[in-house]
Order: sequence, then C-alpha cells, then structure tokens
Amino acid sequence: MTWMQPAIRERRAMLTARLGSDLARIAQSLVEYIDDPDSLDTLLLEALPSLAPASLVYVIDRGGWQRSSNISPTVRDISKRWQNLSGRPYLVAASAARMLLSPVYVSRVSELPCITAVHCIQKGPHTLAYLAADFILGDLSLSGEAAVRPRTWLQIKGDPAIRQGLFNQCRVESAMDRSMDDIIAIVDELMRDRGIFHAKLHFSSSRATLWLANDPMRYRVHVLDEILSPEVCLAYPNAPYTKEACVAPDRIRQVMLKLRELRDVDENIYLRAGSLNVVNGLVGLNFSCDGSHYLPVEEFLSRDARFWF
Repeated sequence: MTWMQPAIRERRAMLTARLGSDLARIAQSLVEYIDDPDSLDTLLLEALPSLAPASLVYVIDRGGWQRSSNISPTVRDISKRWQNLSGRPYLVAASAARMLLSPVYVSRVSELPCITAVHCIQKGPHTLAYLAADFILGDLSLSGEAAVRPRTWLQIKGDPAIRQGLFNQCRVESAMDRSMDDIIAIVDELMRDRGIFHAKLHFSSSRATLWLANDPMRYRVHVLDEILSPEVCLAYPNAPYTKEACVAPDRIRQVMLKLRELRDVDENIYLRAGSLNVVNGLVGLNFSCDGSHYLPVEEFLSRDARFWF
C-alpha cells in the first residue's frame, strides 16, 4: 500500500483541517457537563449541524464507556448510553493526541466505509472524555489527485486449487488462436486510430474487451466473429492516438505478437488472457496456473519466452 500513502495522507490532512476547529469548540462546550448525559445530548444536538455531514456524534469517557446517547440527524438513541466502546483501537491512540482520525472501517450498522474523528475533552491538562463524530466516507467531498501505482512489476498468485491441478490440464487451441494474425492487425488498428486505449484478449474463450478513450466508463465486449471481422473497425470513429499514452504506437503490434508467443510456448503453462493499456503503459498477463502479472511494456518486450517457462 506504500504507493497509495501520499494520497491517503493528503485526504486525512484535509479532513483534519476541515473538522479540527469545530470539534475543538464543541469539545470545550462539553467540559462542564461530562457527568450530565441529558445536557450532553442537548449540546450535541445543537452542535450537529456544524459537523455536517456527520452521521453520528457521541461522548465516550476515558474508560471507554459511552456517556451520551447516539445523536444522529434523525434520531437520539438513549439506549446506547453506557455501552462499552473500550475495544475500539482509536481510543488508545486518542489519549496521546488532541485530535485524531480513525482508520477507515466498514460500519456494522450502515455496511458502508466510515471514518471517526475523535477530539479530547480537556479541563486544563487533564483529559476528561472524548468527543467522537462518525462520517460515512461517501458523504465527504475530498478533492485532490487519485493514487497511481508506479509502473513496476506486480505479480499476483492465483487460486491454489488451480495451481495444484496444473499438470492435469493442457492447452486446447481456441478459435482465436487460429485467427491471431487477423486479430493482431485489427487490434493494432483499433488502438492506433480508433481511440481504444485498453484492450484485453481472452484467448481461451475467444473474446476481446475494449475500453474507448472518449467513453472510458463503458467497456465493449466482442465475441470472436466480431473481433475477427475488420468491419469492427467501422464501429469506432477515427480518433487520434491519445495524448495520454506513454506507449509508442509501433509497440502495440510488438506486444500482441509477444502475447501470441506466450500462448503457444508450453502446453501446460500457457497464457489464458493478455492485455495492453497504452495510458498506464502496462501489459497484463493471466496464465493457466491462475497467476497474474502486470509489468511495463518495455520490460515485457525485453523478456523472451524462456524467462516465463
């Protein structure tokens, strides 16, 4: 997960900056009422709008016992008073920080990813309790750049049951295997001149899945007779090779030829599916052992078949 950490830190810092002053103000208003649950509820109800879009606010004492009711925009649940929340791991860390954000977790109530902001309720140097506010992650507007995995080799092991039976199976020539020359020419055209930035060939099941640069949220699945017909090129308008690509157009055919080679080399360990994405510059490989690899185009092209088998 290290490649995601900068984006995660950025958004956690955004939330801390956004919530910190309001939580501090509300926590200070609760100091004199820690032993009065009804007053805590009243103050939390009044403060809830300033913490929008919080789904729940409540107060927990230093021992982990909930002092207030659960206060939400729709209900005040008094039955939650005095429930034991000491098992929540963020409470241990809260004692060492004035404010913290919990790790993201899946709520047992909403079954949605959530995060809890916790602020100490202090009187002088002494921590009396904690103010907690729960947020459904989807309700929070968090801007910034999405995390992008570096273009490095990634290997993922597949189903152990498939690996154990590997040598009890052998490759069966598919209809796509028998037509690869034409398919390579068609996929090359689609990626160079028809706006396709990601293509995946499913050799064993004789189909192709394509993603279009100007409509990336929908993928197209073509069965063999569609992807084998040059007419499929007319289904996609002419489009310049995407400026986002980090793969030179002349590499497309080279990658496809190498995929065909990996399909043919070994009868037991063979390529079931292969993909090329010219924007992130990665080739994806899925073998008969159910293992998967994702690696940069240049690194893929530099390896001969002996490396894989």
